[in-house]
Amino acid sequence: MVVVVPLILVLLIIIFGGIGVYLAEHEHQGANITNLGNAFWWAVETITTVGYGDYTPITTIGRIIAIFVMFSGIGIVVALLGTLSQRRLQRVESRFKSKTGC
Repeated sequence: MVVVVPLILVLLIIIFGGIGVYLAEHEHQGANITNLGNAFWWAVETITTVGYGDYTPITTIGRIIAIFVMFSGIGIVVALLGTLSQRRLQRVESRFKSKTGC
């Protein structure tokens, strides 16, 4: 269950971020995000913070969406790692208490 919620959030951000960037970019002169496939690829590489640079938003709205997607990806990873670390620490702590009798 701990991993399911972040995965759903990631999928939603990829879908809505990709659609948003496509709508903001596809009709502008010089835009390289001109179809939904490119937009979803851009969203995946942006949320994972890979950022190859092959697709980049050129409009102000597209760049604002990009900032949201970037920070969301970083935030979800940090939240997931924090939750997993906390659960691991609780398990280690309970084992330690059972062994020492504290």
